[in-house]
Formats: sequence, C-alpha cells, structure tokens
Amino acid sequence: MTAYLAGVCSSALSFIFIVFAIGAIGYLVGGIKIKGIELGTAGVLLVALIWGIVINYIPSFSIGEDTITLFSDKIKGNFSIVSNIGTALFVTAVGLIAGPKFFRSFNRKTLAYILLGFIIIAIGAVTAIICVMLDENLSADMAVGLLTGGLTSTPGLSAAKEVAKNQDAVVAGYGIAYTFGVLGVVLFVQLTPKLLKVNMKEEVANFHAANQISIPEPKQTLVPLDPFGFFAFFLAVAFGCLIGSIKIPGINFSLGNSGGTLIGGLIIGHFARIGKIDCRIKKETLNFMRELGLVLFLIGAGVPGGVNFVANFKISYFIYGAIMTLVPMIVGYIIARYIFKLSILNNLGSITGGMTSTPALGTLIATAGTDEVSSAYAATYPFALVSIVLAAKIIVMIL
Repeated sequence: MTAYLAGVCSSALSFIFIVFAIGAIGYLVGGIKIKGIELGTAGVLLVALIWGIVINYIPSFSIGEDTITLFSDKIKGNFSIVSNIGTALFVTAVGLIAGPKFFRSFNRKTLAYILLGFIIIAIGAVTAIICVMLDENLSADMAVGLLTGGLTSTPGLSAAKEVAKNQDAVVAGYGIAYTFGVLGVVLFVQLTPKLLKVNMKEEVANFHAANQISIPEPKQTLVPLDPFGFFAFFLAVAFGCLIGSIKIPGINFSLGNSGGTLIGGLIIGHFARIGKIDCRIKKETLNFMRELGLVLFLIGAGVPGGVNFVANFKISYFIYGAIMTLVPMIVGYIIARYIFKLSILNNLGSITGGMTSTPALGTLIATAGTDEVSSAYAATYPFALVSIVLAAKIIVMIL
C-alpha cells in the first residue's frame, strides 16, 4: 500500500510539474514578437507539441531520490482529462459571452454562418477524397484521420473510429495532421489582417456599430449566489455536458463535450437567470475562465499530439494533412468575403468555427481586441461539428 501511494504521489507530482512547466515556458515563447507577430497563447501549444516530441527520447529525469516522469502510460490518460476540462471551460465561457446577443441577433448573416459550417467541412471532405484517389497508398482510414486532425475535430475522430477497418490508421492520421491543423488556422487568423493591411481599430469600431443589440435588464431584483458567478458557470458546464451526451438515433451522433457546453453557455447566457437567481457573470470571470480553459486544452491536446506525431510521421501524410487544413480554410474565407460579404472579423470568426478550432478563436480575440467575434464562431461551430462527424463516417463507408 505504501509503495502504491508513493507511486500515485510521484505520478501526481510529475503531472503537475508538466502542466505548469509547459504553461510557463509557453507564455514565454508566446510573448516573443517577430516583426509585430507573436503566437500569444498558441505558444503554449507549440511548447506542448515540442514537449511531446522530446519525451519520446527523454521520458524522465531524477532530482535527488525523486524521479520526474515526463510521459508514461500512467499519466497518459491525464492529458485527455486536462484537454476535456480545458475545452469545457473555454467553450462554456465563449457561449456565456455570446449568449446575451446570440439569439437576439438572428438574421440573414446567421444563415451565412450556418452555410459556412457545412461548406467548409464539405470542401475538406472532397479534398480528402481527391487525395485518396490520387494516391493509391493512402487508405480511406488514414485520409479521414488526416482530415479530422487537419480540422482539429475530436468528435470527427471518434466517429471515424466507429466505422473504420483500421482504427490505428485513423488515430495515426489525426496525430500527424493535428499539429499543422492547429498552428495553420492560428497563424491564418493572425496573419490575414496584417497581409491585407486591415485597420483593426476601424474594423472593430465598425463591427461594434453593426452588432449593437439591446439586452433587456431584468424586471425584478435578482439574487447573486456568489461574487464571481461560479454557480452560473458551473451550472452551464453541467447543463452542457447533459446536452452533449444526448445521442441522435440512427447516426449515433452527439454534440459531445465541446458542442454541448457551447449550447449550455449560450442558453444560460441568454436567459441570465433562474427564477430570482442571478446567472449573470462578470466579464473578468469569463475572460479568466476562457484563457484558463484554452491553456489547459492546448497542453492536454498538445503533448499527446507531439508523441503521436513522432510515432507516425510520414512527409507525404503531413503534406496531405496540411492541404486538408489549407484548402477548406482559404476557400471558406473567399466564399465568406465575396459571396456572403462578411466583414473581416465576422469572416475570420466564422472560419475558426467552421474549422472547429478552439485555439484559433483565442488568437482571433487577442488580435481583434474584442471577444464579440466569438458570436460568429458560436453560430458556425455546431453545424461544422455535425458536418465533420457525418463526413468522417461517409468517407470511410464510400471509400
């Protein structure tokens, strides 16, 4: 028993060290500016990915009599937990921020977001099919893994594994494409305004002017349960998890952790109360939860991503994955700009939702200096999520 407890404590110590060391180093890297460009919070992802690569060769080190384990089967599952908690915190915060205006601002622009969610994923699916047709050595299972990795979609990965003949190929493809899938979209939303020489202050001002929505004040005095709004936040997460666990019969589809908590946040944010209980949350609390969630997600997803990248890497597969990220993203941007006539901020917000990219939204918020761009993400994301799950299954079944 004593040896078992010592092992548990050692694993816990190692894992706590990993999470906070990656976070600290990641923020240092993210703060480095090169010609006005910085990774910001995405620096945490870069460090997490590099960490995952390095630990293939240096799995542990010793300090005195204690051993710090950087990666092992014992702590491997912990990264998934951290990633899921991070996703829940981030996406719920996004839903709560967008909620007060989201349902009150449904218009023709919202239809554009919905269509973009379907279009971006459809383009990605067609790209994956073309890659399979052009390369006889690329299996459908590997292609759909590359697609879900390039679109950073864990629900899509899960759906593909359900129908795949070779689940290992699906997981390997996901790991290979995931790195570029995240960094590609993050850099796209950061570099596009700079390349187009967008006056961000002017765009933000126009964005706010075009999105002014009147939010009614409560007609009765509401009772807050805590000073930070943790009750409402935790309620939104719990409610979202229940929503996410509901499965649609026949296609075995559910919104999962990310989709469910987004809807939960939107609903709680919209109504802002339960009877006389105040469910409004301070902006500072939401900003903190959003940033904390993003960091935890990047660490939890990044380290295993780095491990899988080394274990399964092939240059041809990496190129295919990059293509499956770039083509739907660029074509989606062009359609949003020239067909749907979306402003640059609404355009990029919908791209982050269509690409189901949580870290890219965080980068866009930092680049724009306003979290209201999350409304476009929130409107596009659920439909992209449904589309990638269906597309993953269809590709495997038809090929």
